Amino acid sequence: MPIHTEILIYDHFEELDALGPYSALHRAGFDVALVVAEPAERIVAARGTVIVPHGALSEQVELLVVPGGPWTQRRPRGTWNEVQRGVLAPIIAARHAAGATVASVCTGAFLLAAAGLLDGRPATTHHDDLDDLEGRAGRVIRDARVVDDGDIVTAAGVTAGIDMALWLAEKHVGPDMAVEVAAELEYRRDPEGAVRCTT
Repeated sequence: MPIHTEILIYDHFEELDALGPYSALHRAGFDVALVVAEPAERIVAARGTVIVPHGALSEQVELLVVPGGPWTQRRPRGTWNEVQRGVLAPIIAARHAAGATVASVCTGAFLLAAAGLLDGRPATTHHDDLDDLEGRAGRVIRDARVVDDGDIVTAAGVTAGIDMALWLAEKHVGPDMAVEVAAELEYRRDPEGAVRCTT
């Protein structure tokens, strides 16, 4: 059975954080959708792309991917704002408590931290924000594009979301699938090994 995967999009999320993993996971056979936690007919992403969500975040999601968005400049739209609003974090925490694996890309890690999911856990985020993640995660991993801690997976900045998706494809479907999808995308994975598994 395909893994039921939902990518949680919100106002001013970073396009590639969501669409890179969406493309890779879809090609790998995951049952993947772009979803919202609050009713919205469309979402405007950080670079102006308008996205029509597939539907609402479900209760039965197996893999929840949380993209990042503007954080460093503390803008009124994007990830910083979503952490301040406090709406998404408890929803993400509830899906994790119900058994979903939760993965973040880039500054999506700060929504996981706000949900309490990085307490005592290793994590990474965009290189500009690694210092800010200190104290919000159990341990900040600075030299990895993907950190796999079992039911919590975090990816570094932007294109690292593709590395994360390929890693999840390898983990759940097999290495041949990850190689096939990377070839289809013409994406060159880090030959030194981008993933740090901590479990």
